[in-house]
Amino acid sequence: MKEEAVVQKLPYFVSSSFTPHWFSTSDLMDKHKIPAFSFINQVGDTVTNETYKDKIYVADFFFTICPGICPQLTKNMRYLQKTYKTDNDIKLLSHTVMPWHDSVPVLQDYAIRNEVDLEKWNLVTGDKNEIYEIARKGYFADEDFVKTQDENNFIHTENFILIDKKGYIRGVYNGTIALDVKRLIRHIEILKKEYQKL
Repeated sequence: MKEEAVVQKLPYFVSSSFTPHWFSTSDLMDKHKIPAFSFINQVGDTVTNETYKDKIYVADFFFTICPGICPQLTKNMRYLQKTYKTDNDIKLLSHTVMPWHDSVPVLQDYAIRNEVDLEKWNLVTGDKNEIYEIARKGYFADEDFVKTQDENNFIHTENFILIDKKGYIRGVYNGTIALDVKRLIRHIEILKKEYQKL
């Protein structure tokens, strides 16, 4: 309750340190945004920034045969899907970090098993270098890379990243922890109100 009373506007995150900044709209020129991307989803359609234009979305990184954190990430993304089922402003985007295994048919099978709604949630695959590049330099999703700068490392992160309608990062959350997913939902509501005031 305390956080909800204090947080009126979400910060912006423009570097891998995830230091929060409260910029005004006029200060946003040249600040970090999610770069242009083009991937293929679970039904073979191309998914780009245009797919998410003027949408608030939550992004994560997973792979279909992950025995560890990914089932919990998928479960919590499904919870977000259910929560925002009728809200067209909210979308979800999951990138595979094992594209050499997670082909379109594999993603489609995973989507069916996990009740993924295509209208709400894209599971995407594509060129490994492009996925890893956007994970590390777009979403700042690879904590180990920040420390090691080793591009050969496998990406495995529990982060859910909240992106606003203009492509700016507005929050990062542990997608395996129910309490943090609840915090993400509260922040989505704050972000929605922010757009209502514009």
